[in-house]
Amino acid sequence: MVARRVEIPVAYLAGLGQGFALVVLPAASDLLTSSRGYAFTGVEYGALFVPMVAAAIAASAAGGLLVLRWGLKRLLLAGVLLDVLAMGLTALSAAFMGAHVPSYVILLVAMLALGGGFGSTLTALNSLAPGFFPDHGEAALTALHTLLGAGTALAPVFVTAASGRTWWWIPAVVGAFLLLLAAAGATQPLTIDAAAPSLPSGGPFALLGAISGRLWAFVGLVALYGISETLFGNWAILYLRGEQRLPAREAGLALTAFWAMVTLGRLAVAMTTVRFPPRLIYRALPVLLLAAFLAVPHAATPGSAIAAFGLAGLACSAFLPLSVGFAEEQFPRLAELMAGELIAAYMFGYGIASFAVGPLVDSGAMRLSAIYSWASVVAAVMIVMAFLLTRPRRA
Repeated sequence: MVARRVEIPVAYLAGLGQGFALVVLPAASDLLTSSRGYAFTGVEYGALFVPMVAAAIAASAAGGLLVLRWGLKRLLLAGVLLDVLAMGLTALSAAFMGAHVPSYVILLVAMLALGGGFGSTLTALNSLAPGFFPDHGEAALTALHTLLGAGTALAPVFVTAASGRTWWWIPAVVGAFLLLLAAAGATQPLTIDAAAPSLPSGGPFALLGAISGRLWAFVGLVALYGISETLFGNWAILYLRGEQRLPAREAGLALTAFWAMVTLGRLAVAMTTVRFPPRLIYRALPVLLLAAFLAVPHAATPGSAIAAFGLAGLACSAFLPLSVGFAEEQFPRLAELMAGELIAAYMFGYGIASFAVGPLVDSGAMRLSAIYSWASVVAAVMIVMAFLLTRPRRA
């Protein structure tokens, strides 16, 4: 029990640091695309996320198999150390601000490391959290994602407060914090008491045939969620600054409202799922998401922008952890494998929304306000899928 007193905080604080690291670059999007900063184009900004997404998908998809070979502890520590490398390179890029090629190459490598760190860390944490509290697995998982959301909410506050080359200290501090957690985690067991995951006979490729169509539907649903969350999280500041002409401070506050409501929503769900059926919450969240996509194109004032993106944050709040929880119930002996595949699906959606939007906007083919409006179709599909996937299964 003494070990758990250190083990559990290390795991949950790793989620906090991971959330902060994930949003450092999107929170600095105005600086990255401004002539006073890095001066990247919209396409170049979107392309920064390509190596991150590729590495995150690879790490998440392989994460379940790596658990069988390495164990949860080694997978978690490897992910955290990759995050440390990513934050160090991000801080270093500020020294080359204005030098287009060197700064861009450094950030590409940083995002590659961040993707590998995110995929590995979250795959391990999604198994550790419910394993620490087996009687309240869904609440434990949602609490973990609440801390992840807290990190994402804090990042825009600090990044928008910094200016020019002085912003380097933000990723530097995050990297130092994660390095300390890795050192503390190396002294802990970081294991759970659970049945060892096992592959179907035939090895990894036989796993594809063993997963039911219901699980593949969860994969598709989580990918749609990844698209939705990223449209708000990665493009909010550029939309509010470029199209709605809001000041940088108010645009940053709207993004902060989004991530803050993600955090508060997850906290509320973690507290209510013990008494309130999680499936009802799960079905309601895409409905709120649909309302948010319809509201954001009309957010022309600071107040309405904060309200619209706050609603979007509430809609996104607990959808991912609840998806992982419901999916893991289907295959309890393959929980680690399922967690990895769903995080890979999330990052696939993240990549689509990160990279595809830039060329559409830069070419003049579509405004961001129109993209938000059309994304309501994605939310409508999610409403139907969430309802179908949480219907009681016949014996």
